[in-house]
Amino acid sequence: MTRHDETTRLRHMLDYAREAADMARNRQRQDLDADRQFRFALTHLVEIVGEAAAHVSPQFQQAHADIPWAGIIGLRNRLIHGYTDVDLDVLWKIVHNDLPPLTERIQKALNKNP
Repeated sequence: MTRHDETTRLRHMLDYAREAADMARNRQRQDLDADRQFRFALTHLVEIVGEAAAHVSPQFQQAHADIPWAGIIGLRNRLIHGYTDVDLDVLWKIVHNDLPPLTERIQKALNKNP
């Protein structure tokens, strides 16, 4: 994969992670239960973050070990394949607790590899 491709994947990860966090801002956990469209949108955005991460080369992943690649990709796989068993409490915590620091790490990686 070329450097440009790595940058593109990182930008996808960053954009979709930010969009998920922005979408959940000023919402409540109960909104996931009450609003099917919101639940599907948030789930899909997190899936895309994982899909983009899965296409980042192992070499780049090793060079940026502060990003939890395996966890991000594993979450994507659980959301895709376990779509009927998505734990909305876990999804909510990921969006609120894990995505903000992840976006910071991705941005740092992008700054190192413009």
